[in-house]
Amino acid sequence: MTISKPDSHSARDFSDCRSMSATVDRPFVIHLWEDRTRGEQWVPSYDSKGLALLSDEFLCIASNNAVENGQRIFEFKAVTPGTHRLVFEKRMGWKFTAEDRRVFQIDAANPPGS
Repeated sequence: MTISKPDSHSARDFSDCRSMSATVDRPFVIHLWEDRTRGEQWVPSYDSKGLALLSDEFLCIASNNAVENGQRIFEFKAVTPGTHRLVFEKRMGWKFTAEDRRVFQIDAANPPGS
């Protein structure tokens, strides 16, 4: 499953929460746009008892001497059934506060037949 939405929030709008379903021990993917030219970096925050980060990659869409932007691809799996909160903050190296935030509610269920 892939969830992605263009960056359309102002720096102060942190109220948007996205819900998604997942199955325990099966990977799910979240794509977020990142402009490395500006120094942006998405940083995930989650309880490792409920979710596990499997991979974190950057797919460069545009790159030249002045621009490097693309999609940050996070792959997670639910470790336990239940509702888990996954928060991504867009950080800039020189700022103490987040530029943007994306909040996901992950509803994880056991695989069918277990």
